[in-house]
Amino acid sequence: MKYFNTPSRAIGAALATVMMLSGTAASAATATDTFDVLLTIEKTCSVTAGAGSNIDLGTVASTATNVEGSNSIAVTCTKGTPYFIGLAPTSGNTDGSGLLASTTAGNADEVPYQLQQTAGAGGTVWGNTATDTSVGNGVTGTGSGAAQSHTVYANAPSANFTADDYRDTVTVNVNY
Repeated sequence: MKYFNTPSRAIGAALATVMMLSGTAASAATATDTFDVLLTIEKTCSVTAGAGSNIDLGTVASTATNVEGSNSIAVTCTKGTPYFIGLAPTSGNTDGSGLLASTTAGNADEVPYQLQQTAGAGGTVWGNTATDTSVGNGVTGTGSGAAQSHTVYANAPSANFTADDYRDTVTVNVNY
């Protein structure tokens, strides 16, 4: 019987080892916790005007009236950001009325003009009363993350001034 007893012991020992190993695997555990990935996106806006946005009213006779021109400015704001654009001529008038000054020394003439949201004499005024919460007499938009074009019109009611070159600088204010 010893002959059969020895392999039985070997089988029993092997079974005990397997049970011990199985018992160790069964008692394994997992601990968990979490963390956040954070990102803050700031609302921002930028405006592109510059020489490419100059409004050239052209060369006209002194008898010309309602001389008009237009060009575009581009505003890029963070997606979903409301913005309000105001235009401020050098004169500081908040109603969008400006004065084109002579570029020649000695000529004191100033040609009045009006910045407008729409074309034509008497178009909708585009001034500089916009704030970060109100359109005022400006133009409004909502950012898309891409450049958005806004057409600006300028109208000089009369060209009855000294023959010369005239210029004014307009500041574009984007409030958001």
